Amino acid sequence: MVRNMAQQQDLDVLDTEELRERALELARRKWDLRFFWKLLGLIPAAEAMAGNQEASKASVAQLSGFVYEALSAENDPGVQEALRPVYIEYLKEHADDV
Repeated sequence: MVRNMAQQQDLDVLDTEELRERALELARRKWDLRFFWKLLGLIPAAEAMAGNQEASKASVAQLSGFVYEALSAENDPGVQEALRPVYIEYLKEHADDV
């Protein structure tokens, strides 16, 4: 507990760029895709909070385009078949939106 408090204080004194670099490097080493995905989801809101409304809208468009392109680039029928349950679950969860 004391060690965690000391680590928290150590992190609090670092500038944002250093925190960013450390977090990204750790996520790369751990192959933590959830962290990267979380960041991608937060970028538009962070831009809006920073007063960059147009950049926020552009980020949503860019991120959705990036994801669509990444998914479209995967032409392996085996991978697509493996993802079939995910597609079905998503469409069922959002049936009212279709």
